[in-house]
Amino acid sequence: MKPKTKPRNPLLWVFDALEDDPRYVRRKLFSFDAAYLDGRLYLAVSAGNEPWNGLLVCTARDHHLSLRAQFPQLVSHQALGKWLYISQMHGEFESVAMDMARLAHRRDPRLGVESKVKMR
Repeated sequence: MKPKTKPRNPLLWVFDALEDDPRYVRRKLFSFDAAYLDGRLYLAVSAGNEPWNGLLVCTARDHHLSLRAQFPQLVSHQALGKWLYISQMHGEFESVAMDMARLAHRRDPRLGVESKVKMR
C-alpha cells in the first residue's frame, strides 16, 4: 500500500515574491503554510473550507484600521480576530495577496508578529 501524501497547498504562489529573500522561511502552521521573515510570522495561506480558505495577514490589532483603509477587502478573521483575512473566493484575492506579499517583503511595520515557533 502506498503511503498517503498530502496535496500541495495551491496558494503557495502567494509567497513567490518572498522566495529571493535569504531571511524567508516557509513552515507549516496547523493547516496553513506560513511565511516567516527574520523569524517573524507575516502571512499564512490555507485552501480549506471557510474561514480557512485564503490569506491570513498576521498583524497587531493596532494596525487593522490602517491596513483596512488601504485594503478594504481585508476583514478581521472570524476565528482569529487578531489577524486580517481575505478569502480566495473574493474577486480581488490575487491582487490583494500579491500586495500583501510585497509589503511583507519590504518589512512593512504594520505586518508581522513575533512567533512562538522556534526558528532553527
